[in-house]
Amino acid sequence: MAMENHTTVQEFIFAGFTESSDLQLPLFAFFLIIYIITLTGNIGMILLIRINSQLHTPMYFFLSNLSFVDFCYSTVVTPKMLMDLVIKKNAISLTGCAVQMWFFGLFLATECFLLAAMAYDRYMSISKPLLYTVIMSRRVCVQLVVTPYLVGVLNATTHTTLTFQLSFCNHHRINHFFCDIPAVISLACSDTQLNNMVLLGLSCTFGIVSTSIIIVSYIYILTAILRIRSSGGRHKAFSTCSTHLTVVTIFYGTLFFTYVRPTSSSSTQEDKMVSMLYTVMIPMLNPLIYSLRNKEVKDAVRRVLRGKSLL
Repeated sequence: MAMENHTTVQEFIFAGFTESSDLQLPLFAFFLIIYIITLTGNIGMILLIRINSQLHTPMYFFLSNLSFVDFCYSTVVTPKMLMDLVIKKNAISLTGCAVQMWFFGLFLATECFLLAAMAYDRYMSISKPLLYTVIMSRRVCVQLVVTPYLVGVLNATTHTTLTFQLSFCNHHRINHFFCDIPAVISLACSDTQLNNMVLLGLSCTFGIVSTSIIIVSYIYILTAILRIRSSGGRHKAFSTCSTHLTVVTIFYGTLFFTYVRPTSSSSTQEDKMVSMLYTVMIPMLNPLIYSLRNKEVKDAVRRVLRGKSLL
Protein backbone atom coordinates (compact mmCIF):
# COMPACT_ATOMS: atom_id res chain seq x y z
CA MET A 1 0.00 0.00 0.00
CA ALA A 2 2.83 2.38 0.79
CA MET A 3 4.21 1.83 -2.69
CA GLU A 4 0.80 2.62 -4.24
CA ASN A 5 0.34 5.77 -2.19
CA HIS A 6 3.70 7.12 -3.35
CA THR A 7 3.45 6.33 -7.05
CA THR A 8 5.78 8.57 -9.03
CA VAL A 9 3.90 11.18 -11.04
CA GLN A 10 4.87 11.07 -14.73
CA GLU A 11 2.89 14.10 -15.87
CA PHE A 12 0.89 17.04 -14.57
CA ILE A 13 -2.47 18.35 -15.74
CA PHE A 14 -3.10 22.11 -15.85
CA ALA A 15 -6.44 23.36 -14.59
CA GLY A 16 -6.06 26.41 -16.82
CA PHE A 17 -8.14 29.56 -16.61
CA THR A 18 -11.55 28.00 -16.95
CA GLU A 19 -13.26 24.67 -17.53
CA SER A 20 -16.04 26.31 -19.56
CA SER A 21 -15.74 25.22 -23.20
CA ASP A 22 -17.62 28.36 -24.29
CA LEU A 23 -14.81 30.60 -23.01
CA GLN A 24 -11.87 28.63 -24.36
CA LEU A 25 -12.07 29.86 -27.97
CA PRO A 26 -12.44 33.56 -27.03
CA LEU A 27 -9.54 33.21 -24.55
CA PHE A 28 -7.44 31.51 -27.23
CA ALA A 29 -8.09 34.38 -29.67
CA PHE A 30 -7.40 37.00 -26.97
CA PHE A 31 -4.08 35.49 -25.85
CA LEU A 32 -3.00 34.72 -29.42
CA ILE A 33 -3.42 38.40 -30.39
CA ILE A 34 -1.47 39.46 -27.28
CA TYR A 35 1.32 36.98 -28.05
CA ILE A 36 1.59 38.17 -31.66
CA ILE A 37 1.84 41.78 -30.42
CA THR A 38 4.46 40.65 -27.87
CA LEU A 39 6.59 38.96 -30.53
CA THR A 40 6.23 41.85 -32.97
CA GLY A 41 6.93 44.52 -30.36
CA ASN A 42 9.95 42.91 -28.72
CA ILE A 43 11.61 41.53 -31.85
CA GLY A 44 10.86 44.82 -33.60
CA MET A 45 12.49 46.76 -30.74
CA ILE A 46 15.63 44.57 -30.90
CA LEU A 47 15.92 44.99 -34.68
CA LEU A 48 15.21 48.74 -34.53
CA ILE A 49 17.99 49.27 -31.98
CA ARG A 50 20.36 47.05 -33.94
CA ILE A 51 19.93 48.81 -37.32
CA ASN A 52 19.69 52.38 -35.98
CA SER A 53 23.14 53.76 -35.21
CA GLN A 54 21.59 56.64 -33.23
CA LEU A 55 20.28 54.09 -30.72
CA HIS A 56 23.68 52.47 -30.15
CA THR A 57 23.94 53.83 -26.59
CA PRO A 58 24.04 52.07 -23.20
CA MET A 59 20.37 52.88 -22.53
CA TYR A 60 19.21 51.13 -25.69
CA PHE A 61 21.68 48.28 -25.20
CA PHE A 62 19.86 47.52 -21.94
CA LEU A 63 16.47 48.05 -23.59
CA SER A 64 17.27 45.54 -26.34
CA ASN A 65 18.21 43.00 -23.67
CA LEU A 66 14.97 43.74 -21.79
CA SER A 67 13.04 43.07 -25.00
CA PHE A 68 14.91 39.78 -25.44
CA VAL A 69 14.10 38.68 -21.88
CA ASP A 70 10.42 39.68 -22.28
CA PHE A 71 10.22 37.72 -25.53
CA CYS A 72 11.81 34.66 -23.90
CA TYR A 73 9.79 34.41 -20.71
CA SER A 74 6.53 35.05 -22.54
CA THR A 75 7.47 32.27 -24.97
CA VAL A 76 8.20 29.90 -22.07
CA VAL A 77 4.54 30.13 -20.99
CA THR A 78 2.22 31.44 -23.71
CA PRO A 79 2.54 28.86 -26.56
CA LYS A 80 1.82 25.98 -24.16
CA MET A 81 -1.11 27.91 -22.68
CA LEU A 82 -2.53 28.53 -26.17
CA MET A 83 -2.20 24.84 -27.05
CA ASP A 84 -3.99 23.84 -23.84
CA LEU A 85 -6.94 26.08 -24.73
CA VAL A 86 -7.64 24.10 -27.90
CA ILE A 87 -7.04 20.52 -26.69
CA LYS A 88 -8.91 18.59 -24.02
CA LYS A 89 -6.01 17.15 -22.01
CA ASN A 90 -3.83 19.98 -20.70
CA ALA A 91 -0.90 17.73 -19.85
CA ILE A 92 2.80 18.39 -19.40
CA SER A 93 5.43 15.78 -18.59
CA LEU A 94 7.41 15.90 -15.36
CA THR A 95 10.54 16.81 -17.36
CA GLY A 96 8.64 19.39 -19.39
CA CYS A 97 7.35 21.00 -16.20
CA ALA A 98 10.86 21.14 -14.75
CA VAL A 99 12.22 22.72 -17.94
CA GLN A 100 9.42 25.30 -18.04
CA MET A 101 9.95 26.17 -14.38
CA TRP A 102 13.72 26.52 -14.84
CA PHE A 103 13.52 28.85 -17.83
CA PHE A 104 10.73 30.88 -16.27
CA GLY A 105 12.72 31.30 -13.05
CA LEU A 106 15.77 32.27 -15.12
CA PHE A 107 14.09 35.03 -17.13
CA LEU A 108 11.97 36.34 -14.25
CA ALA A 109 14.95 36.95 -11.94
CA THR A 110 17.00 38.25 -14.88
CA GLU A 111 14.37 40.90 -15.62
CA CYS A 112 14.35 42.04 -11.97
CA PHE A 113 18.06 42.79 -11.97
CA LEU A 114 18.11 44.04 -15.55
CA LEU A 115 15.61 46.73 -14.53
CA ALA A 116 17.95 47.58 -11.63
CA ALA A 117 20.89 47.87 -14.06
CA MET A 118 18.79 50.18 -16.23
CA ALA A 119 18.08 52.39 -13.19
CA TYR A 120 21.82 52.61 -12.51
CA ASP A 121 22.38 53.54 -16.16
CA ARG A 122 19.81 56.37 -15.88
CA TYR A 123 21.56 57.58 -12.70
CA MET A 124 24.91 57.75 -14.50
CA SER A 125 23.37 59.48 -17.51
CA ILE A 126 21.70 62.25 -15.49
CA SER A 127 24.06 62.65 -12.54
CA LYS A 128 27.35 62.42 -14.47
CA PRO A 129 26.56 63.36 -18.10
CA LEU A 130 30.12 64.41 -18.98
CA LEU A 131 31.62 61.12 -17.79
CA TYR A 132 28.68 58.94 -18.85
CA THR A 133 30.20 57.39 -21.97
CA VAL A 134 33.50 56.79 -20.16
CA ILE A 135 31.94 55.15 -17.09
CA MET A 136 29.32 53.16 -19.04
CA SER A 137 31.82 51.57 -21.40
CA ARG A 138 30.97 48.52 -23.49
CA ARG A 139 32.69 46.27 -20.96
CA VAL A 140 30.72 47.71 -18.03
CA CYS A 141 27.44 47.40 -19.94
CA VAL A 142 28.12 43.75 -20.75
CA GLN A 143 28.95 43.05 -17.08
CA LEU A 144 25.72 44.75 -15.99
CA VAL A 145 23.77 42.49 -18.37
CA VAL A 146 25.61 39.24 -17.61
CA THR A 147 25.16 39.63 -13.82
CA PRO A 148 21.32 39.47 -13.98
CA TYR A 149 21.58 36.27 -16.03
CA LEU A 150 23.87 34.72 -13.40
CA VAL A 151 21.35 35.65 -10.69
CA GLY A 152 18.64 34.13 -12.88
CA VAL A 153 20.56 30.85 -13.21
CA LEU A 154 20.98 30.71 -9.42
CA ASN A 155 17.29 31.41 -8.86
CA ALA A 156 16.08 28.89 -11.47
CA THR A 157 18.45 26.09 -10.44
CA THR A 158 17.72 26.46 -6.72
CA HIS A 159 13.93 26.39 -7.05
CA THR A 160 13.74 23.71 -9.74
CA THR A 161 16.14 21.37 -7.90
CA LEU A 162 14.33 21.72 -4.57
CA THR A 163 10.86 21.42 -6.13
CA PHE A 164 11.52 18.24 -8.08
CA GLN A 165 13.11 16.48 -5.12
CA LEU A 166 9.63 16.46 -3.54
CA SER A 167 7.25 13.50 -3.67
CA PHE A 168 3.98 14.21 -5.50
CA CYS A 169 2.22 10.88 -4.80
CA ASN A 170 -0.94 10.77 -6.92
CA HIS A 171 -1.45 14.53 -6.94
CA HIS A 172 -0.92 15.70 -10.49
CA ARG A 173 -3.50 18.46 -11.16
CA ILE A 174 -1.84 21.90 -11.11
CA ASN A 175 -4.41 24.59 -10.38
CA HIS A 176 -2.69 27.03 -12.70
CA PHE A 177 -1.91 27.51 -16.42
CA PHE A 178 1.85 26.89 -16.15
CA CYS A 179 4.40 25.29 -13.81
CA ASP A 180 4.64 28.18 -11.37
CA ILE A 181 6.73 27.32 -8.31
CA PRO A 182 4.07 27.80 -5.57
CA ALA A 183 1.45 25.91 -7.60
CA VAL A 184 3.72 22.86 -8.08
CA ILE A 185 4.97 22.89 -4.48
CA SER A 186 1.36 22.83 -3.23
CA LEU A 187 0.88 19.40 -4.86
CA ALA A 188 3.64 17.70 -2.86
CA CYS A 189 2.79 15.07 -0.29
CA SER A 190 6.22 15.41 1.37
CA ASP A 191 7.39 18.21 3.67
CA THR A 192 7.53 21.54 1.79
CA GLN A 193 8.65 23.76 4.67
CA LEU A 194 12.17 24.17 3.23
CA ASN A 195 10.78 24.95 -0.24
CA ASN A 196 8.42 27.62 1.09
CA MET A 197 11.18 29.16 3.21
CA VAL A 198 13.61 29.25 0.26
CA LEU A 199 10.90 30.66 -2.03
CA LEU A 200 10.05 33.46 0.39
CA GLY A 201 13.72 34.02 1.30
CA LEU A 202 15.02 34.29 -2.26
CA SER A 203 12.00 36.33 -3.40
CA CYS A 204 12.50 38.81 -0.56
CA THR A 205 16.29 38.92 -0.97
CA PHE A 206 16.23 39.44 -4.74
CA GLY A 207 13.33 41.84 -4.41
CA ILE A 208 14.98 43.93 -1.68
CA VAL A 209 18.39 44.03 -3.41
CA SER A 210 17.03 44.96 -6.86
CA THR A 211 14.48 47.48 -5.57
CA SER A 212 17.11 49.03 -3.29
CA ILE A 213 19.36 49.61 -6.32
CA ILE A 214 16.42 51.20 -8.15
CA ILE A 215 15.33 53.36 -5.19
CA VAL A 216 18.86 54.58 -4.40
CA SER A 217 19.47 55.31 -8.09
CA TYR A 218 16.30 57.37 -8.31
CA ILE A 219 17.08 59.27 -5.13
CA TYR A 220 20.34 60.39 -6.74
CA ILE A 221 18.52 61.06 -10.02
CA LEU A 222 15.92 63.22 -8.27
CA THR A 223 18.66 65.13 -6.46
CA ALA A 224 20.46 65.74 -9.77
CA ILE A 225 17.25 66.83 -11.51
CA LEU A 226 16.44 69.35 -8.76
CA ARG A 227 19.86 70.91 -9.28
CA ILE A 228 19.03 71.68 -12.92
CA ARG A 229 18.03 75.33 -13.14
CA SER A 230 15.91 75.38 -16.29
CA SER A 231 12.45 73.82 -16.23
CA GLY A 232 13.05 72.50 -19.76
CA GLY A 233 16.19 70.73 -18.62
CA ARG A 234 14.40 69.20 -15.64
CA HIS A 235 11.54 68.02 -17.85
CA LYS A 236 13.92 66.44 -20.38
CA ALA A 237 15.89 64.68 -17.63
CA PHE A 238 12.75 63.32 -15.97
CA SER A 239 11.22 62.20 -19.28
CA THR A 240 14.17 59.85 -19.87
CA CYS A 241 13.27 58.06 -16.61
CA SER A 242 9.46 58.07 -16.75
CA THR A 243 9.20 55.06 -19.08
CA HIS A 244 11.54 53.00 -16.90
CA LEU A 245 9.62 53.99 -13.75
CA THR A 246 6.34 52.93 -15.38
CA VAL A 247 7.73 49.50 -16.33
CA VAL A 248 9.29 49.00 -12.87
CA THR A 249 6.07 49.90 -11.04
CA ILE A 250 3.91 47.48 -13.03
CA PHE A 251 6.44 44.62 -12.97
CA TYR A 252 7.43 44.76 -9.31
CA GLY A 253 3.87 45.39 -8.15
CA THR A 254 2.64 42.13 -9.67
CA LEU A 255 5.68 40.14 -8.48
CA PHE A 256 5.41 41.28 -4.87
CA PHE A 257 1.68 40.52 -4.91
CA THR A 258 2.38 36.96 -6.08
CA TYR A 259 5.57 35.85 -4.31
CA VAL A 260 5.91 37.92 -1.13
CA ARG A 261 2.37 37.53 0.22
CA PRO A 262 1.77 34.91 2.93
CA THR A 263 0.46 31.72 1.32
CA SER A 264 -2.61 31.69 3.58
CA SER A 265 -3.81 35.05 2.24
CA SER A 266 -3.61 34.07 -1.42
CA SER A 267 -6.53 33.12 -3.66
CA THR A 268 -5.94 30.72 -6.55
CA GLN A 269 -7.97 32.80 -8.98
CA GLU A 270 -6.15 35.96 -7.88
CA ASP A 271 -2.81 34.20 -8.39
CA LYS A 272 -3.81 33.19 -11.91
CA MET A 273 -4.88 36.72 -12.83
CA VAL A 274 -1.71 38.32 -11.43
CA SER A 275 0.47 35.65 -13.08
CA MET A 276 -1.30 36.38 -16.37
CA LEU A 277 -0.30 40.04 -15.98
CA TYR A 278 3.44 39.45 -15.67
CA THR A 279 3.70 36.41 -17.97
CA VAL A 280 1.46 37.59 -20.81
CA MET A 281 0.57 41.28 -20.49
CA ILE A 282 3.80 42.92 -19.27
CA PRO A 283 6.01 41.47 -22.06
CA MET A 284 3.52 43.00 -24.49
CA LEU A 285 3.29 46.35 -22.68
CA ASN A 286 7.03 47.02 -22.22
CA PRO A 287 7.90 47.68 -25.88
CA LEU A 288 4.67 49.65 -26.31
CA ILE A 289 5.48 51.85 -23.29
CA TYR A 290 9.01 52.53 -24.53
CA SER A 291 7.75 53.17 -28.08
CA LEU A 292 4.94 55.55 -27.13
CA ARG A 293 6.81 57.48 -24.44
CA ASN A 294 10.30 57.68 -25.93
CA LYS A 295 10.95 60.37 -28.55
CA GLU A 296 14.09 58.73 -30.00
CA VAL A 297 12.32 55.40 -30.49
CA LYS A 298 9.29 57.12 -32.06
CA ASP A 299 11.56 59.07 -34.41
CA ALA A 300 13.38 55.87 -35.41
CA VAL A 301 10.06 54.09 -36.10
CA ARG A 302 8.89 57.03 -38.26
CA ARG A 303 12.11 56.90 -40.25
CA VAL A 304 11.69 53.17 -40.83
CA LEU A 305 8.09 53.65 -41.99
CA ARG A 306 9.19 56.42 -44.35
CA GLY A 307 12.02 54.31 -45.71
CA LYS A 308 14.76 56.70 -44.62
CA SER A 309 18.30 55.65 -43.70
CA LEU A 310 18.91 54.87 -40.04
CA LEU A 311 22.67 55.13 -40.25
